[in-house]
Amino acid sequence: MNTTENIAGSTPGQIAAALTGGRVLVAGAGVAGAGVARMLAPLDCTVTLADDDRDRGTGLAAATGARWVDVAGAEGLLGETDLVITSPGWRPDSPLLLAAAAADVPVIGDIDAAWLVDRAGVFGAPRTWLAVTGTNGKTTTTAMLAAILEADGRAVAAVGNIGTPPGDALLAEPRVDVLAAEVSSFQLHWAPHFAPDAGCVLNLADDHLDWHGSFADYASDKARALTGAVAVIAVDDDAVVDSAHRAGVLPGGHRAVTLGDPASVSTGAAVVTGVRGDRLIELDTATGADTDLAAATGISPAGPAGVADALAAAALARTAGVSADAVARALSEFTVAAHRGQVVASVAGVDWVDNSKATNPHAAEAALRGLHDVIWVAGGQLKGAAVDELVVAVAPSLTAVVLLGVDRGILAAELARTAPQVPVTVVDSTDPEEAMAAVVAAAQAAAHPGDTVVLAPAAASLDMYAGMSRRGDLFARYARSTADTPEGQ
Repeated sequence: MNTTENIAGSTPGQIAAALTGGRVLVAGAGVAGAGVARMLAPLDCTVTLADDDRDRGTGLAAATGARWVDVAGAEGLLGETDLVITSPGWRPDSPLLLAAAAADVPVIGDIDAAWLVDRAGVFGAPRTWLAVTGTNGKTTTTAMLAAILEADGRAVAAVGNIGTPPGDALLAEPRVDVLAAEVSSFQLHWAPHFAPDAGCVLNLADDHLDWHGSFADYASDKARALTGAVAVIAVDDDAVVDSAHRAGVLPGGHRAVTLGDPASVSTGAAVVTGVRGDRLIELDTATGADTDLAAATGISPAGPAGVADALAAAALARTAGVSADAVARALSEFTVAAHRGQVVASVAGVDWVDNSKATNPHAAEAALRGLHDVIWVAGGQLKGAAVDELVVAVAPSLTAVVLLGVDRGILAAELARTAPQVPVTVVDSTDPEEAMAAVVAAAQAAAHPGDTVVLAPAAASLDMYAGMSRRGDLFARYARSTADTPEGQ
């Protein structure tokens, strides 16, 4: 579903010129659109905001000197528009964006706009951009990367899908020199010019296929993070390696990351970052020299997924010349953000882990990989995703399963077929609090000292909860309450 062909007749220089002196239509006045509007406000261009939320649109227009129109009205302005900057969530088949393509008006996104403005030197010397993408682990890896850069004394901002618009970072005082950019597949779709100083695709699995149209298109958009000066390849993931080949990144100069020994990688990488014993090791393949970076134990979040995120963050940071000491100090002090593998309670020898962010089967598998004696809490909106491979992969680590949510029956049926030896409790309540209280009570009843209760739903939350954060918060609250529950009750 590639709708970026309409930029083919426009050079990056022409688009950059539109950003600094042209007529720009910003599609969407949410977080991304607001960041673009603020970035463009001090520049010599005419900005129109298109958003059907009148209060939001007029408020942002007043704050940035732009004008506001509703989306239908924006289509009539394309004849007097040099460039459309879309918010990343807008689908490629949105009527306004299709109309722009038909009118030969270039369409880019907020990441591309900030990249082009920065590369044009509009806000001083260009920054260093380090890009992180993938199906899972993006936010944690980006936060780790920012922490490592800060530990090395760099002026850094974590931007993009992590929540801070990149345009705001370009305006920041004091100046930010390095952008640790979490970039989603949506943002990369609208970023045909983006070529970060270093980029990594952490992993790839089916996700957002209704938006992209196919896995091939999804992977192709993700691979744009690899097309800059340095590509960091997660060589343990076959889909990432295949995508890098299709993008022309492999074979060729690159860096690699692996959960295995760095000496085991044979892709021709110049530098490999991996695990040897209990240490993160960087191998220079030309000289054979090893650099000890950090401990592989004690990383937050616990487990192989957390170590994989740390490897990618370290590899990206090292492309910018940070010290090994900075990597070690930052990773030893790093704590994962809420709902991404936090241990939210430790009661009577049982750890309770909130990974509510694991909203698809691939993320759930990553959350459970490397663990044992697990009571798995799962369920919600599967969005049509298959769970057979997930259940096969995690079944050996399970001692019990507790299910909730609208698609609990699908998971229950697959567990009965594939892992009939695993006890399963199904919570049928659709009341959010009542259901989570019952889930935690069932998990507590099944748990023994040394077990780990993991909320890794493999599904979205909106069937019962306001969002994955609310789901995780309730899990944490009731998990902590088990400390007050008499043993055996």
